[in-house]
Amino acid sequence: QTELAEVIAGIRKITSGDICFMNENIQKDSVKQRFEKGISYISDDRHADGLVIDMSLKDNMLLKHYDKEPYSKKGIFNKKPMDDLADSAIEKFQIKTTGTSGKESIVKLLSGGNQQKVVVGKWLARNSRVVIFDEPTRGIDVGAKYEIYQLILDLANRDKVVMVVSSEMPELLGICDRILVMSGGRLAGEVDAKNTTQEEIMALAAKYV
Repeated sequence: QTELAEVIAGIRKITSGDICFMNENIQKDSVKQRFEKGISYISDDRHADGLVIDMSLKDNMLLKHYDKEPYSKKGIFNKKPMDDLADSAIEKFQIKTTGTSGKESIVKLLSGGNQQKVVVGKWLARNSRVVIFDEPTRGIDVGAKYEIYQLILDLANRDKVVMVVSSEMPELLGICDRILVMSGGRLAGEVDAKNTTQEEIMALAAKYV
């Protein structure tokens, strides 16, 4: 499943087939080009791929945006829009910072759930059309999981396309409309999340093993 998500995002190359987005074949587009068109991929390993943990919340939020207006122009940073972006993410995603540090909080000092919110905020600052979450609640506590679920549902309610890769059955049944089950590297079936059972999904998962 992760390989499929990476293919859609452009991280992993494919040897055959097409990837179409908004009636356009994007197979040859780079990760950056797909990101510019509105496809965001949130990795399952936030420490390795999503964050620079020794940097501040604000700096992490701006990692994908330093070279874009209004945050910078001709190599000169514009502090107010940068601060506004970080403050907006803290409020929007209810990120709990350390003490009075606020947006200057060092990311490694935040809880796992709040680190994940920083990752999400960084990618969504560009108003993506498609957001791919790979194991979005791995390694975070129950309370933070609920907040991530609410965030995902809010995106879907705002007409974003949300794709969730997860190995947790209750998670899939609780937040998805459709579940596509893979088995042995192949698509084994598609079910309506509201009218399926764990037994049906497990049967599909074993189809090509």
